[in-house]
Amino acid sequence: MSQENKLEKTNRINLLFDFYETLLTEKQQTFLKYYFLDDFSLGEIASESGISRQAVYEHIKRAEEVLEAYEEKLGLLRKDEERARMVAELKRLMEQSKMSPLHKETVMDLLQQVERL
Repeated sequence: MSQENKLEKTNRINLLFDFYETLLTEKQQTFLKYYFLDDFSLGEIASESGISRQAVYEHIKRAEEVLEAYEEKLGLLRKDEERARMVAELKRLMEQSKMSPLHKETVMDLLQQVERL
């Protein structure tokens, strides 16, 4: 796997983890945090946990599969990315709009509120 693909995968797992962390077991949460957020190696996690590197690898792989399954069913990341894309497009259109400054400001405020949801 190329370095770029590894980075994309890490970013995706971190985003999925943000949405679905509480749906994972405590062990899955811990291993994913160590591996993807803290950049621990499999050996370091194994040493910390008192299990084999292979067992750590299997726990992480299973947790990744669970995150992807949740995303497939619930689509929270996909919906969030789509919402962000729409808000950006609406902001771009607002900048080009001939709407009164007061109305523009009101709409932009609402868009910023939607962004923070």
